[in-house]
Amino acid sequence: MTYDVVIIGGGIVGLATAYQLKKIKPDLQLLLLEKEPALAKHQTGNNSGVMHSGIYYKPGSLKATNCIRGYHQLVAFCQLHNVPFDLCGKIIVATDASELPALKNIADRGVQNGLSGLKNLRQEELKSYEPHVAGIAGIFVPQTGIVDYTQVAQKYGEQIKNMGGDIKLATRVTHLRATPNGMQVETTQGDWSARLVINCAGLYSDVVARFTTPQLPVKIIPFRGEYYQLKKEKEHLVKNLIYPVPDPNFPFLGVHFTRMARGGVEAGPNAVLAFKREGYSKSAIHAGELWETLTWPGFQKVARKYWRTGLGEMYRSFSKVAFTKALQKLIPEITERDLAPGGAGVRAQACDRDGGLVDDFLILEEKSIINVCNAPSPAATSSLAIGETVSNLALKRFV
Repeated sequence: MTYDVVIIGGGIVGLATAYQLKKIKPDLQLLLLEKEPALAKHQTGNNSGVMHSGIYYKPGSLKATNCIRGYHQLVAFCQLHNVPFDLCGKIIVATDASELPALKNIADRGVQNGLSGLKNLRQEELKSYEPHVAGIAGIFVPQTGIVDYTQVAQKYGEQIKNMGGDIKLATRVTHLRATPNGMQVETTQGDWSARLVINCAGLYSDVVARFTTPQLPVKIIPFRGEYYQLKKEKEHLVKNLIYPVPDPNFPFLGVHFTRMARGGVEAGPNAVLAFKREGYSKSAIHAGELWETLTWPGFQKVARKYWRTGLGEMYRSFSKVAFTKALQKLIPEITERDLAPGGAGVRAQACDRDGGLVDDFLILEEKSIINVCNAPSPAATSSLAIGETVSNLALKRFV
């Protein structure tokens, strides 16, 4: 059984890549493989559902260009295919004078990235957007929205099938072997031949990449983000989305409040080292995967650099009091009693040997494989743009 392209991974990036490939080249013989019995079961199905504007990202970076292009493509896709979404806007709030330079930098980046309608907010103006928020200044970002990314991913899947693409679930890739004409893809449900493989395996993207590149220079480090939910009677405290000014030295946005497309308000996430790549709970441990993380030279350097931040995140993971205190910086009225246990997601964060947490999307090409080795937030928002970028790289091989 031979295909032009086999895509590994049924998350939103793999699906968007398959969708864009079939849209650009309808006669392409394409197969998408997903190890779970359903699509979008990991990062896609466990994120906060935010449609990001692109305000945070370094101008000219893959994150910035793909996020902004992908945002507009996502809005158009949702409109065309009747996927509900809401461009409700968000505020980014400075709660201390020390955060004002970083807040200004974010606003400047937004302008450089082409965002219009941004509004710098004085202390008294914050209340008109979020009556219960505390802060000394802020930015209103009108482009930000909310959507259910599982619905988006499922709609991508429907369109792939409608265009003649194949999707096989419950099919885990066990090995890749180079052949004279491309790649042999070995799985738990049989083998397939492909002229080109595209690896969008998310939390296992580095594992798949190492089938053909044993000396891959990055490793995926899993970080769990844990959420609380506001109890129903306290949802009025949050109108839409409230974010803090992020730590510019740490690749996470800090605990925030998010009104969800499916209903309810989430508070979080934190960012703690997961002891298993798909470790959605504190008790989820995989000894081999944890050992790989702890012995990776890059992670050891990250741990030495960020140990105070890491301990603080871990403390908040086990202490509802500490988690509540972090949230109270944005909304002082929040109490422990207002928070009910929520879900968790695990973010795949690429880390190089030198201790760099890769901040941009990372796409590595070889003869018969394209590896998407780092696609953290805002990958869901950017999915159609990333899919287009990867498709253009792929289709050069089919000229």
